[in-house]
Amino acid sequence: MSELTYYVNGQYVPANQAALPLNDLGIVRGYGIFDLLRTYGTTPFRLREHINRLESSASQIELALPWSTQELEDIVLDCYAHNHIPDASIRIVVTGGPSDNFMTPQGKPSLVVMVHPITPYSAHIFSEGCKVTSTLIERMMPTVKSLNYIGAIMAMNDAGKHDAVEAIYLDEHDRLTEGTRANLFVVRGDLLITPRDGVLKGITRQVVLEVAAEEFEVIEGPIHYHDVGSLDEAFLTSTTKEVLPVVQIDEHTIGSGKPGPVTQRIHKLFFDYVRSVTAPVTV
Repeated sequence: MSELTYYVNGQYVPANQAALPLNDLGIVRGYGIFDLLRTYGTTPFRLREHINRLESSASQIELALPWSTQELEDIVLDCYAHNHIPDASIRIVVTGGPSDNFMTPQGKPSLVVMVHPITPYSAHIFSEGCKVTSTLIERMMPTVKSLNYIGAIMAMNDAGKHDAVEAIYLDEHDRLTEGTRANLFVVRGDLLITPRDGVLKGITRQVVLEVAAEEFEVIEGPIHYHDVGSLDEAFLTSTTKEVLPVVQIDEHTIGSGKPGPVTQRIHKLFFDYVRSVTAPVTV
């Protein structure tokens, strides 16, 4: 694979030479936001929706963006064109920019775009399902895709000790909300349920809501931890996890302990949709 190229504040540079000033507020204060999308083949998946979510995150933390939606989209596409990677992840990062006093934004945010090959999950985890853990760590401003991942890193460090692939936030009201990097869906009887409040509205989550609505009764509402034992199925959605079956939450087995028929059907519906809106790779 050829060397990766990043976009950093108007310049295209080799990934191993990319840098920001050490007084950038993203470095010294964690003040910034990001978004992550992927390509299927060479087609960026729902790029405009990701840009819109990036803009929403920036607005919520009062980080003014000097670029229009179209300019951001063009930068992302141009950076991707500088790399030659089918099935790539594209990370867009906006920080508060340099600050002389290490606190006050000076109206010059930094913009970085990073392109990397996707590392897919193994086929085994989709056929057999995965384990997740719950965590009482509270996520700050869950509707913002911010650079502050301290809680998520701590939660994932603990999840790794239990051979879990994700950690699900558990709030003070005994409600499972979302994963550190994924949305949560569960199946109970004829209902497909995903939390509405206190979560980042994932782009893959939205696609699943759209394709599932044609065949299933979908509810956006709370998922209480004390009901975990009565769930029939569960799965995660995200840009990189896509539709990933969950068969265990902490020590609780979900349903039969295998990916269920609803999860498998939604997995198929999701990829049918992906194929309908993306172009195959040509050699």
